Amino acid sequence: MRVYEALGEALGKLGVDTVFGLVGGGNFSVATAMVERGGIRFHAMRHESAAVSAADGWARATRRVGVATCTQGPGLTNTMTPLVEAVKSRTSLLLIAGDTARTAQYQNQDVDQARLARAAGAGAHTLRSTELAVSDLAHALWRAEQERRPIVLSLPLDVQQGACESVDLPPASRPPATAPAPYALRAAADLLAQAQRPVVLAGRGVWYAGAADAVVALADRIGALLATSAVGNGLFVGHPCDVGISGGFASPLAARLIGDADVVLAFGASANNWTTKSRELLSNARVVQCDVDSEAIGRLHPVELGLVGDARLVAEALDTEFARRGVSQQGYRTETVMAELARYERAAEIDDRSGPEGLDPRTVMATLERRLPSERTVAIDSGHFMGWPAQYLSVTDPGGFVFTQAYQSIGLGLGSAIGAAAARPDRPTVLVTGDGGLMMSLGELETVVREGLRMVVVVLNDAAYGAEIHHFGPMGMSTALAEFSDCDFATIATGLGFRTASVRTLDDLEAAAAMAAEVGPPVLLDCKVNPRVRAAWLEEAFRLGS
Repeated sequence: MRVYEALGEALGKLGVDTVFGLVGGGNFSVATAMVERGGIRFHAMRHESAAVSAADGWARATRRVGVATCTQGPGLTNTMTPLVEAVKSRTSLLLIAGDTARTAQYQNQDVDQARLARAAGAGAHTLRSTELAVSDLAHALWRAEQERRPIVLSLPLDVQQGACESVDLPPASRPPATAPAPYALRAAADLLAQAQRPVVLAGRGVWYAGAADAVVALADRIGALLATSAVGNGLFVGHPCDVGISGGFASPLAARLIGDADVVLAFGASANNWTTKSRELLSNARVVQCDVDSEAIGRLHPVELGLVGDARLVAEALDTEFARRGVSQQGYRTETVMAELARYERAAEIDDRSGPEGLDPRTVMATLERRLPSERTVAIDSGHFMGWPAQYLSVTDPGGFVFTQAYQSIGLGLGSAIGAAAARPDRPTVLVTGDGGLMMSLGELETVVREGLRMVVVVLNDAAYGAEIHHFGPMGMSTALAEFSDCDFATIATGLGFRTASVRTLDDLEAAAAMAAEVGPPVLLDCKVNPRVRAAWLEEAFRLGS
């Protein structure tokens, strides 16, 4: 058999069942072998950028390694932006890229692929020989899982076409989860036992560790309120002490309660400037941070104590320690606080500014929250609007919240939504995007229809790059370069096979939301929004260097 055949077969045996990609001369044979010999479902994309974004979205929804493939040279360079997003988001992802033959003296598409991958922050690996090809593939997949980052595996064409005897997979091995040091555990328990207003802040690390139940049990014992980072949204949904997202997207109630905390216990959360609102929210608290990566502790926010270990093991060990001490306290869960949480409705605070200039985007989100099935995936592109769906569209678990904002590039949302929709065909995927971001990935609308994905695309259309309008306009600068003519996305999507609606009034919105809730072909809602509604977090975004 040829090496490319062995690789396709081996990938299936390694447990990969889904690949997103775009084929070219460098990966056509191996992609075909993935399907024919590996039994893998191949989702053909229209651009390599969307293929990597889709693998990223799929990985976030499933907690498994996302896999994408592209051809060599320009195929790989087209993936750089979503690759950086996946690096910064610590997504386990394997990108299988064709590569020019090692024997070629000159080839138009030749480029140093390993250096490109490393420049993006990804790991790089190249097939070493025909004999080691399958072992190299297995190792690259293992690295992606264990290092929690993308690995680019380059397949030189001469190695791919070489002969090999069989598909012998090396034995799989996974290191055991890291338990916390006993002395650090005791110190953390001592500190937490003194807390009067504790808050547990959980990130996506809790989701990956399967630690939500253990973290909730610990919080219940010490009387802590529950909050998440943006990407941890959905971890504690339904719990009466869940205050929601911490940071710039926090509700006024959540911001006040988190800001008044005296101890914050962070699990699997980097405590970055977005989550802490440039450290403002945690300024009054003693911070204990738990992370499986020792280098993450205290890197972005000062901490009093660090716990290195798996989130589930740490939470269980702390709960056991408190049980041994006979500790069970009310903490922050006073009658007053619990009553505030029970009656709070964020949508009730919206001062609707819908009118002749367009709809209030907050009202659009609140209406969809009421109308769409509660069991859903929400994917969000980057842009001026990005906080509103995070604030007003609820999800039932973090796998249902795909938030590609680590690199803050617009245009990645549709690809990641496709991946999430492929991962969870049992529920609708709602993509919220701006007109600017959708224009960058318009061709993937055809992919949505061709793949039969259950998707609702909501375009918050202000015919502009809204972030730049709202940031530079108040400075007295002309914003003409960021303004565009109104695009009729509904007509475009109708031609591709979507059910569509042009949403211009509140009555339009109610009718469109009702249509979107019905099962059928994918839906696109072109929502003309009021360009004068300014996001409260925008100033912070530019202050942080966006």
